[in-house]
Amino acid sequence: MDVDRIVPGIIGAVVGVLGWLLVGVYMQRRQFGRQAKNAGRALYFELLLNRMNVVLARDYGSFLPLGRSAFDRLLPELATSLPAASLLTVVGAYTGHAGYQQAATEHEAPVELRRRSLDAIEGAHRAALDALRPQLFSAREAAALARLGGPYSIGMPAPDAPPAGRTAART
Repeated sequence: MDVDRIVPGIIGAVVGVLGWLLVGVYMQRRQFGRQAKNAGRALYFELLLNRMNVVLARDYGSFLPLGRSAFDRLLPELATSLPAASLLTVVGAYTGHAGYQQAATEHEAPVELRRRSLDAIEGAHRAALDALRPQLFSAREAAALARLGGPYSIGMPAPDAPPAGRTAART
């Protein structure tokens, strides 16, 4: 056996394997980050819709069901990617669903008590949205959300907002 040929071959094989492993770990980590961000965005929009339903119940007495499928399905992914404080805030918003159900079925409760409980539930949803937004959306995406009526609404742009992709005319 010729040592001059075996040693460079072994070194090349080791370097190749280590390079392949590092690239694989890097690609897997990026994929996990994308999946976690997508999971967080799904949860963000579920919270946004739930907040809108709570406001509807508080202001008009129309109690629509609150969704929690994204939360139930994506909680394991979010638990590994969100900071503990943000996760606790999100869990707090979903914990308020029991109070929402009670407010919907408790017809003898005073109106002021129902309003205060729905205000607290709406506040928990708003806090969860505020905790998630900077972690899930770039500054540009957050600005686009603001142009579409603000960070707490879904739908058409606000009446004084410029169309997407344009800036307001300066006077």
